Amino acid sequence: MDDVKTIPTPDQSDEHFWATVLTPVDPAWNDPGDDDTFAMDEQVLAAVRSLAERISTRALAYRTAGKPFDAALMAAPDVQLAMLRSLYEAKLSVDRLAESAATVAGRGGSSYAQLGAAWGGIKRQSARLKWPHAVPKKSASESIPLHYAGGDAVIHHDPGADAWWYAATGADLQEDESEAVYGTSAEAIARATEFLLTHDRSARHETT
Repeated sequence: MDDVKTIPTPDQSDEHFWATVLTPVDPAWNDPGDDDTFAMDEQVLAAVRSLAERISTRALAYRTAGKPFDAALMAAPDVQLAMLRSLYEAKLSVDRLAESAATVAGRGGSSYAQLGAAWGGIKRQSARLKWPHAVPKKSASESIPLHYAGGDAVIHHDPGADAWWYAATGADLQEDESEAVYGTSAEAIARATEFLLTHDRSARHETT
């Protein structure tokens, strides 16, 4: 508990907020316990089952007939095939989200060794192969694409101002373009990520 207390927790209104947020905490995480993994399994199962019921032809037949889809119908082999297809989509989702997280972490200063450790302990070389553009070369100032929370952003470097800026479109189709005022690509990425998170799919649904 003492270690937790030493980690600064400034509000966003604090003038040192971004400097603090962009300074990595070590260790970055604690290993999840059994309760954590069981809770994750339940949440994944709920999401996958929801998708399976939407794409299952048997479930569609029940909806068309105006009948409820009884839980016992999950035992049908074809419904389990729909579950398997949904689990595959969940895997693709995890891969996309992992790439986003690795890019934000890598562009924020994390090394491939750290990315590999977070991804179940794979070697640095494997992490580099998995996310080849996550960690920039020290001299790199190229534009950085970012996909996060269903939206997209591109982080640019302005050589004249020697500063970074971003252009972003959220999942709700709202757009934002910053000034070239960020001293590092990491801060520009953090600000772009903040915008994408506040303009995710839920925000789009609220406006429709």
